[in-house]
Amino acid sequence: MTDIVVAALYKFVTQPNFAELKQPLLEVCLGAEVKGTLLLASEGINGTIAGSRAGIDSVLKHIRSLPGCADLEHKESHANTNPFLRMKVRLKKEIVTMGVPGTDPQKIVGTYVKPQEWNELITAPDVITIDTRNDYEVKIGAFQGAIDPKTTTFREFPAWFREFRKEHANTRVAMYCTGGIRCEKSTAFLKNEGVDEVFHLQGGILKYLETVPEEESLWRGECFVFDQRVSVGHGLALGSFDQCHACRMPISNEDKASEFYELGVSCPHCHDTHTDDQMHRFTERQKQMELAASRGEAHLGDNQKKK
Repeated sequence: MTDIVVAALYKFVTQPNFAELKQPLLEVCLGAEVKGTLLLASEGINGTIAGSRAGIDSVLKHIRSLPGCADLEHKESHANTNPFLRMKVRLKKEIVTMGVPGTDPQKIVGTYVKPQEWNELITAPDVITIDTRNDYEVKIGAFQGAIDPKTTTFREFPAWFREFRKEHANTRVAMYCTGGIRCEKSTAFLKNEGVDEVFHLQGGILKYLETVPEEESLWRGECFVFDQRVSVGHGLALGSFDQCHACRMPISNEDKASEFYELGVSCPHCHDTHTDDQMHRFTERQKQMELAASRGEAHLGDNQKKK
């Protein structure tokens, strides 16, 4: 039975005193026994949390009581167990890091396209579709015909696009991401760069997979999510991918059958990139995780040291 509610949310809203919001928000989350990560910055809030129905409702009520957040939207899915180990509220310079000063979705942004209208847009012959996610996310799923920038971080997207545009001037651009937040930033960036016709998928891939029937879908593969579920499919059903504890890359059953795969230690993507000291640390961590599991306890691993 799936009794854990997973809520993904974000809102671009100016909040100059955002640091003062951290402790009250954390206390509400802890009191509601909700886990996950929420980011606060002067430009807004972003994150994913999971807990009971009552717990999630309590946290969302608190967030919507914050200045400018009354109309905050969120997307829900469900899990058998909580996909997060603890609750974190962090202060950031940006709620999604692009690193281009003056990029403000509250001032200028692309045209929102509903999931039901997305297929028609991206199959139009004069539209270029761009995936704004990172390479490891694109690796396990993408929209049919979409361009993969092969970026490793969102910070790389502006430089990539400026080069890309030299060969693709005066074109209509459709962009998408997991939940919509990166597209808010990237469409604002493109508009500031002088691109007139910019579109983005409202609610992101998650809303598309939730609402568009699989038989009509142009999505191929699964969608990477930033929690222990690793990936979801159509209808937001739990996906088939796992995650390497060493490099955090999504791994398939085929990857786990490789000679280079060792649970918690290495996978085909990273087996030749770690030092002996790192390999020893990963091996010890895996032992401790297995011991904790045998006692019926959760093990926070290296995350225990990260505040």
